[in-house]
Amino acid sequence: MNDDWRLQIEAKDDGEALVEQLQSPELEHELSEAAFHDRLIVSRDGDTVFVYAGTRAQAEAARDAIAKLASGQGWNLAIDFKHWHPEAEEWEEPDAALPENVAARAAEHAELIATERKEVEEGAPAQFEVRVDLPSRHEAARFEELLRAEGLSPVRRWKYLVLGAPDEDDARALATRIEGEAPAESVVTVEGSAAVAYAERPFNPYAIFGGFGH
Repeated sequence: MNDDWRLQIEAKDDGEALVEQLQSPELEHELSEAAFHDRLIVSRDGDTVFVYAGTRAQAEAARDAIAKLASGQGWNLAIDFKHWHPEAEEWEEPDAALPENVAARAAEHAELIATERKEVEEGAPAQFEVRVDLPSRHEAARFEELLRAEGLSPVRRWKYLVLGAPDEDDARALATRIEGEAPAESVVTVEGSAAVAYAERPFNPYAIFGGFGH
């Protein structure tokens, strides 16, 4: 069970600039508190930008940060905030009630994530990340279960999975392995960890997203 929250942002001519800002190490560090399992996932489809989060608090923090950025840049953005309803299988308003069994699974998931975060805190952060863009949310959920059964700990946001790796060689080896196991039409990429990029960034007292944590 994964708790899916989504911002759908109609950005018109400012979509590319918005995505660049959302993927900046400063913003990701502030919104995720540098914890791997608090990852935001950003994607873009033309003039529409999507931001996926694992908790309501994180999604709301991202919404507030984006709104403040848009105001400062003079962008006219329309932000739609929704929560995935697993029984209805559609995006609904954030306060829509969930059935009791869904709420119970969400509580179990929150406990699992808390345990995994503690494990991450006790060790070094992942230096690299493997990102998997799957054809659908359903296939992402099934593939997440498969990878967990194999002893891996992916983070899922909607139809995306992210896995950490200690170095580039391990990340590329993991990506090759995942490419061989993932459903057809999945896209696998390797990128540097946002947490590490933030830690190694040059000091910038004018970083645009400074102070936007939740």
